[in-house]
Amino acid sequence: VMADLIVNHVSAESEPFRDWLANGDDSAYADMFLTPERVFGHEPRPDELAAIHRPRPTTPFTEFSFADGRNRMVWTTFTDRQVDIDVEHELGWGHLLGILDRFHASGVTIVRLDAVGYAIKRAGTSCFMLPETFDFIDRLTAACRAREMRVLVEVHGHYRDQVALATRVDLVYDFALPPLVLDALYRGDATALKQWIDVRPANTVTVLDTHDGIGIVDVGGDPRDPRRSGLLTPEQIHDLVEGIHEHSGGTSRSATGAAASNVDLYQVNSTFFDALARDDTRYLAARTIQLLLPGIPQIYYVGLLAGTNDMALLASTGVGRDVNRHRYSPEETAAALERPVVQRQIDLLRWRGTEPAFGGAFELLDSADHLLVVRWQSATSAFTATVDVRSGSVTIEH
Repeated sequence: VMADLIVNHVSAESEPFRDWLANGDDSAYADMFLTPERVFGHEPRPDELAAIHRPRPTTPFTEFSFADGRNRMVWTTFTDRQVDIDVEHELGWGHLLGILDRFHASGVTIVRLDAVGYAIKRAGTSCFMLPETFDFIDRLTAACRAREMRVLVEVHGHYRDQVALATRVDLVYDFALPPLVLDALYRGDATALKQWIDVRPANTVTVLDTHDGIGIVDVGGDPRDPRRSGLLTPEQIHDLVEGIHEHSGGTSRSATGAAASNVDLYQVNSTFFDALARDDTRYLAARTIQLLLPGIPQIYYVGLLAGTNDMALLASTGVGRDVNRHRYSPEETAAALERPVVQRQIDLLRWRGTEPAFGGAFELLDSADHLLVVRWQSATSAFTATVDVRSGSVTIEH
């Protein structure tokens, strides 16, 4: 069982925050929450604000009214209903430990650290994935392991940060894989994908689609350090984003960025099936690539059912991510499970779970730019798989 630990914030409706609003500095929770003054010592200057890395275009602060009539600015990285906590203060740290204790008592075996990249703030920095953030992740990981739980870190950022994190925790997400797979299938060239496979960590959870959008920041350069280039060039990233919009018939454009109420502007909101123009062959090629790589495959339910963008749900909520969160009725689920593309995906998953070669050694073989060729070999079984990203064809020689 894996459970999610929201590291960076709590709800604005939570008891501690409401107590602080009611009682101000007399609240027992007053030091649990982050204000700009706690980090900067003053109201942040424009240059200090501009340096802060954030998932939304607006200021990372929200003004709240307290019961005594005062208004105070509070740090809210994501939305005005998600209030950042001071994880370095004993109250914030104790809050996190209390959740870990509950997890351990409940039989949780893996803890997913959500939004941990934003947890540590320092004046004059980006307040994202700082050296102190890595130290804090080490501390939190030690607390989890002391409770016999493994750690999966959820961070959208530069690929080198993922590689570095993988040496410190049990699992990281391969968020670079989805955009690189789309790039390869759009351009008929797997060069960038193979370059990533050469350096990616093996202790990953591999994904093509999740409950969020398709991450773009994960293959881009580091905006904080121009020396750290991305896995794709800015021009390739532009073409990739436009390619998703084109293949989805424009539906993803209506759900992405400022077009809808989005927490994260660095993601394109679309089902992966629509991002591949509902092409069964290319969709199965993409899923095969995911399953061929080292790591634990995670299959999102809309992806498993080869779902399409839910424009009606998007229209009713105005939330961009909802385009990829169709709510299936039992009848819809049963019908989707009968579709050939879904049946073939399930066959692939059964193969991934039972093929002995996956318990052995992985090797990326030299091949032409339009081919991805890998080999898996164990003591009892071996196979070579070839994916042609031009045609979408897949060959497996056992």
